[in-house]
Amino acid sequence: EILWDLLPAGRQLGGAPANFAYCLHLLGNRAVVASRVGSDDLGREARDSLLRSGITDQFLQTDPEHSTGTVHVQLDSTGQPKFEIADNSAWDFLNWTDLWQSLAQSANAVCFGALAQRSPEARNTILSFLDATRPDTLRVFDVNLRQNFYSADVIHESVKRANVVKLNHEEVPRVGELLGIDGNDAIAFCREMLQKFDLQVVCVTRGANGSLLLDRQFAHEHPGFRVQIKDTVGAGDAFTAALAHGLLRGMKLAEINDLANRMGAWVASCSGAMPPVPLPGMPSALAQIQLR
Repeated sequence: EILWDLLPAGRQLGGAPANFAYCLHLLGNRAVVASRVGSDDLGREARDSLLRSGITDQFLQTDPEHSTGTVHVQLDSTGQPKFEIADNSAWDFLNWTDLWQSLAQSANAVCFGALAQRSPEARNTILSFLDATRPDTLRVFDVNLRQNFYSADVIHESVKRANVVKLNHEEVPRVGELLGIDGNDAIAFCREMLQKFDLQVVCVTRGANGSLLLDRQFAHEHPGFRVQIKDTVGAGDAFTAALAHGLLRGMKLAEINDLANRMGAWVASCSGAMPPVPLPGMPSALAQIQLR
């Protein structure tokens, strides 16, 4: 999904996979957004915003009937968001095309979530995209449970097609319930996920308290970084981008966990999910973040 986050401070481009692509681009990758916008002013602004960021709009479809997606975002006193997501948005009508099939076959990594699968048409397109990827493609299921826009079938079929699963600590019990896995112990949950679904990596983020990464051999916990939070919108997506970046390069879990927590903390210290880079070079821009 690509959409506009209607924040108290104003409108900012967002949508979890779009945020993911933006942060991957900042880390030096060729990242694209495969989604759908309306033939309206917000759709044109979304294209312009991506292009200004250095991301192509080649894989954005235009829907002549449905509006570009929006979500009203309310923030509590700690910067935690509450989302009200518009129905029947353009991204609910993703259309499987030859262009997207070629993109899927060429991709080194794909990130997808549960929200964009809330409509049958979009879900079928997303599953077709995943099924068209190469066997060695990194397929990252960033769960992102939102409102009631998910089901046991959506979660199960998504995990089956993924080789990396990332979720937050609040989602672990619910996902565990949907998949028939005990979610009371995060490490045991991750180990069972790895085995049951033949995954490469499972990640549980813990907000300000860092994250847990497990693969078939190792587990690594990171305590997180201390920052002044503006809002946490997109922080998890920034984390996922760094996770994919590190996995594609064969980095060790500890290195990935450090970079991913830095990325997430940096976005949380800014307003919105796609903040401009304050300094050239992402790692140097985040070097002063303090370890908790």
